[in-house]
Amino acid sequence: MIDCFGDSITAGYGVAPGKSYPDDLQSNLEAHGYHYRVVNSGISGNTTRDGVDRLQNVLRLHPVLVLVEFGGNDGLRGIPVTDTRRNLDTIVSTLLQAGSKVVLLGITLPPNYGPDYIRQFNATFPLVAARYHIPVIPDIYRNVYEVPNAIQSDGIHPTAEGAEILAHNFVRMLEPLLHK
Repeated sequence: MIDCFGDSITAGYGVAPGKSYPDDLQSNLEAHGYHYRVVNSGISGNTTRDGVDRLQNVLRLHPVLVLVEFGGNDGLRGIPVTDTRRNLDTIVSTLLQAGSKVVLLGITLPPNYGPDYIRQFNATFPLVAARYHIPVIPDIYRNVYEVPNAIQSDGIHPTAEGAEILAHNFVRMLEPLLHK
């Protein structure tokens, strides 16, 4: 079982049921001959602190692999980067200790948050991933914003088309971690 553990991006905010990136990931994996059940553990509005609080729910599922997608709400709320890093560290270390493989999915912030905060925030995902030697996508939207109709009008959440792009990008990273 693969758990997609995150916030509104994972939950599929603003898209029809069955159109989130975890749904598309399930379809993509099946098309590539992988037999894993993908679970969507995304909750809109969640911060990394909420992720820490929900860890036991994910651990009860005994996932083989967890895609961790938190942090955007921390940044948008101006939560200190040290808190975000500490929480991501707790999430990743707890999942690894439980025997799950982990992939960290990062995101960046709009420019109005200032270059210093954004630089520190953007460094968070590669730093946590390097500490635990896990795969990371530092910015899941890299090359997605340029695709017409891939991002909702709020400028934050993927459309159904955007979710398909994310899932396609994630499959390529996941393949070395999976077995047929």
